[in-house]
Amino acid sequence: MSLYQTNTDSNFSEELFIFERMANGDELALRFLFDKYYDSLCNYVNLYVRNKLVSEDIVQDLFIYLWEKRKIIRLNTSVKSYLFHSCRNKYLNYLRNEKCHLAIKLEVDSGVEKIAHPTDNKFDAIQLEGIINKSVQNLPPRCREVFMLYKNEDLSYKEIAFKMDISVKTVENQMTIALKKLKEQLAPYYDQIFALLLIGLFGK
Repeated sequence: MSLYQTNTDSNFSEELFIFERMANGDELALRFLFDKYYDSLCNYVNLYVRNKLVSEDIVQDLFIYLWEKRKIIRLNTSVKSYLFHSCRNKYLNYLRNEKCHLAIKLEVDSGVEKIAHPTDNKFDAIQLEGIINKSVQNLPPRCREVFMLYKNEDLSYKEIAFKMDISVKTVENQMTIALKKLKEQLAPYYDQIFALLLIGLFGK
């Protein structure tokens, strides 16, 4: 039996006690909260993101955050309310990122005709390649690694997550950051380079 096994009449104060134990570094307390709420939190998140793997990643990230920030988290409500509210914030952030990702894709697609019939030959192929490579090298290290694995090694997000020992959600976030930064850096050459580059990325 778990050190923190509770019965059906466990109340608000008991869970606060367990949360305080976790805040003081008690891993058994964290495990108790994880075991008690993990499934229900995953089901709750999945109602909105409609992706079981992503839902699990979001909930796991929450408990990682809970442990890493345990000394500074202050509860103003019940443990259950805090966990569900935190999951809500995380899945909303995920959905916002997905919306942004889709918007970038649509913007790229809208530029296909311009790329298919370029009118400005200011840069030759070698110059264009140099501009792209420099922009990629200017990405933050993790963004650059994710981007290169996706583009050069043709790995899926799940394969990248496994290879880098990170979550699929983290891969998605890093790709979103990479694409935003590339768009900013390549803005002066957008019609010639950026859309063509991203069409290749999204063509999977």
